[in-house]
Amino acid sequence: MAAEQDSEARAAARPLLTDLYQATMALGYWRAGRAREQAEFELFFRGCPFGGAFALAAGLRDCVRFLRAFRLRDADVQFLASVLPPDTDPAFFEHLRALDCSDVTVRALPEGSLAFPNVPLLQVSGPLLVVQLLETPLLCLVSYASLIATNAARLRLIAGPEKRLLEMGLRRAQGPDGGLTASTYSYLGGFDGSSNVLAGQLRGVPLAGTLAHSFVTSFSGTEVPPDPMLAPAASPGPKVDLTARVEAWLDGVCAHLGLGVQEPHRGERAAFVAYALAFPQAFQGLLDTYSVQRSGLPNFLAVALALGELGYRAVGIRLDSGDLLQQAQEIRGVFRTVSARFQMPWLESISIAVSNNIDEKELARLAQEGSEVNVIGIGTNVVTCPRQPSLGCVYKLVSVGGQPRMKLTEDPEKQTLPGSKAAFRLLGPEGSLLLDVLQLAEEPPPQAGQELRVWPHGAREACTVRPAGVEPLLRLWVQQGQLCEPLPSLAESRAFAQLSLSRLSPEHKRLEWPALYQVGARPHPQLALGPSVPTALASLSSSHRLHCLISSGPWWTDWVREDPRENHAWGAALGTWWFSSHIGLPAWNLLLPLPVSLPLSLSHE
Repeated sequence: MAAEQDSEARAAARPLLTDLYQATMALGYWRAGRAREQAEFELFFRGCPFGGAFALAAGLRDCVRFLRAFRLRDADVQFLASVLPPDTDPAFFEHLRALDCSDVTVRALPEGSLAFPNVPLLQVSGPLLVVQLLETPLLCLVSYASLIATNAARLRLIAGPEKRLLEMGLRRAQGPDGGLTASTYSYLGGFDGSSNVLAGQLRGVPLAGTLAHSFVTSFSGTEVPPDPMLAPAASPGPKVDLTARVEAWLDGVCAHLGLGVQEPHRGERAAFVAYALAFPQAFQGLLDTYSVQRSGLPNFLAVALALGELGYRAVGIRLDSGDLLQQAQEIRGVFRTVSARFQMPWLESISIAVSNNIDEKELARLAQEGSEVNVIGIGTNVVTCPRQPSLGCVYKLVSVGGQPRMKLTEDPEKQTLPGSKAAFRLLGPEGSLLLDVLQLAEEPPPQAGQELRVWPHGAREACTVRPAGVEPLLRLWVQQGQLCEPLPSLAESRAFAQLSLSRLSPEHKRLEWPALYQVGARPHPQLALGPSVPTALASLSSSHRLHCLISSGPWWTDWVREDPRENHAWGAALGTWWFSSHIGLPAWNLLLPLPVSLPLSLSHE
């Protein structure tokens, strides 16, 4: 499969961005003659991040790009040979050299979709060895992207639709790749732009940025611009010495503000003039290098009025310290009086941007009604996700050779649901979201207007719903290595994310103590148990406390652990029966006498 020939391909992950045990397992599969067995994995998370009730799915485009470029180079294979046992059969490494993803199929939630616990973000099927090797890279590409997108969406919900949000966290990010991912997926999650130039080049993220305090402090006021002349914006009139006009306007500004003309810092004013000469159409002042009220504000106003005299309009100002909300209100008041005093009406409504380690609490304060802040730059608290640094996605085997597989652990929450599944979103009469439903892939999909029995996750009994609409959640993106439909652009995925969030109820969008969105499994119409299974269950009820434990969960996992070799087959049968009757998944053709070797495998890892 050929790699995409576009600028984004340069950002693709490499095959060896993985854990060593993926390579050791690959050798094990190959040595066992199982490399080409068909297998399916699901990538999902177990709990919504940040104490919220939703997540946004992201990273699919990166995953597809990775799959299309996947190929082990000679240098990669040689390195693996150096870390695997020296007596490894050379034929294994020849097998690795020939690997690609031409037999891999991917179903996934579209980027920007609402995602909920246990619903697959990706379903990956193909040769067992290959899809096993894909685990770590796909987790790396999806987990952080989805976490960032969700964090950005939360910040957007706090800010509301009117405030402009800018991501400015590249210097705080976890390395270059983390910085690029954060800039990309904060935009998908609802930010308006980024300071990250590479994200603009590779991903098309809108860019924003002006000047830092270092630019201001680099000027002393003694510098002479090589060409201080500036032509009017719209007319062919003569050029004007901007430096001289700024000094002339400064007298009037200081008189209006009750300041001495010597109080504003000369170096700061020289920096503003230099920036205005470079960007007369986009002049913006950073006001807090020395003193906002006694230096930054009067210097900015003198330059802005001098530009206004020539037909240019300053873009706005930025504050990076102090009480941002209070200062913005005070500065807006000054803009209004200066606008009226000097007959520059555009000045009263220019943008006020703020930054300075803004978190959710401060953002809520800046977004409150009556705030004069227009643009909010957030760095550390969007790119590092300090409230939860990982989404905790997992990639679990659910079938091999068409037979379901599951995992048992000491932690019941980490047990997996076996079998290839389909996922649907049930909708209310006006398109409201009711719940998500998992079922086996071969079952008929739910229908709008028809009653449906669903077993919600964690519930002790099933419920009945009659959805007004049904949406399939997982779309086929890659089939046998071929892209099935064009991937949406980043801007399209961003718009879809905002549409998805608009459909979520206020109770589920609450950032603190939200109502939990329900995910359930669909019960099978008939319990496909053979005549020997009820007999087996009856015989076990007294010796293994069936009557006491059946309502409290999969007690059979503990029983299997007592003697895995003796009880494994019985435990598989009981596990299948338990999922059928308590989680809602059918008993996969369990029609054989027991004990036997069953198609459902139980992992004790």
